[in-house]
Amino acid sequence: MSFVPLIEIGDKVTNDQLREIFGCGMMGGMRRSTKTNTLVIISDETKGIYCDTWKEGILHYTGMGKVGDQRLKDQNKTLFESQTNGVTVHLFERMEPRYYTYRGIVELADKPYTEQQKDVNGNDRSVWVFPIKIAEQIIKEPLEKEVAQLSYQELVRRKQIYVGDKECKTAKVKVYYRDPYLKEIVKRIAEENCQLCEDKAPFYDKNNKPYLEEHHIIKLADGGSDTIDNVVAICPNCHRKIHILGDESDMTKLRKKAAENEEKLNRMLAYERTNKTKIKKKK
Repeated sequence: MSFVPLIEIGDKVTNDQLREIFGCGMMGGMRRSTKTNTLVIISDETKGIYCDTWKEGILHYTGMGKVGDQRLKDQNKTLFESQTNGVTVHLFERMEPRYYTYRGIVELADKPYTEQQKDVNGNDRSVWVFPIKIAEQIIKEPLEKEVAQLSYQELVRRKQIYVGDKECKTAKVKVYYRDPYLKEIVKRIAEENCQLCEDKAPFYDKNNKPYLEEHHIIKLADGGSDTIDNVVAICPNCHRKIHILGDESDMTKLRKKAAENEEKLNRMLAYERTNKTKIKKKK
């Protein structure tokens, strides 16, 4: 029976707690535990040593080794052979100095490959890159109240992680998945105002949040993307108006608003990163 950590996806833990839960060491970005038969891998954004990137729900994770060419040994080999060696791989992300955010069990999504990156001394070297994805597991849909408490950075990261395996579901009609994190982002950017008529939200919902609805400028059914540059937050009255009339002047305004939403999100992300850096320096 595989080891089951008593934490939920999205939970934040300290380094001490991570060690206690998995029975692994406290150092390094790849931590093997024979006690729990797991490999904990950490994608660390706070140090800037490795170039880990999310692309369409796949994390391209850089292997172990800070100086010189990386070799396919130790934990790099463990991850490389994880589809057959029986070791369960768990992913954490470190987006702020003190805490590690649990992303769940992961598995190789494709064959590992090598590429050129800089080492800690600024020299070119060959590294191993492991394409990994969140494994099939029970991931509870987030409550709106929980989503509302997340930072812009965490909202964007969750969207990057969980976007890959969401497809439309067919019943009597097609039902398209709408990203709850994106919905929260655009509603927050709108600051209580409809992005079409610019009036205040007509009422507050059960979570005491201004009620606005997300609208996809190009419908998902027509091939539109569930991304920040295609989504706006509008009041129910304007939402009905758009779908019934489809006025071109309204659409032009909303396309402009969507572009502004993307720009504002980038500013807020930059602000959060700068603010975290200042807090770190004070400590």
